[in-house]
Amino acid sequence: MTITQERLRSDIAAIIEVDPATIGDDDNLIDSGLDSMRVMNLVMQWDEQGVPLDFADIAEAPSVAGLWALLEQRQG
Repeated sequence: MTITQERLRSDIAAIIEVDPATIGDDDNLIDSGLDSMRVMNLVMQWDEQGVPLDFADIAEAPSVAGLWALLEQRQG
């Protein structure tokens, strides 16, 4: 399954319970409330959908822009 940048932002917003429009591309998601438990839930959700991101990816690139860049590379 492929995922769009909008879907990526929407999934993150849902898990931290905010409006997707309030998350900027370069906002630090950890500072925005994406704690380790929520990261794990998000990773499990994405894994079930075939999205190739994991906990370490989010820790290393904790922004929508950073995760999108990784995801674009991995989705081909």
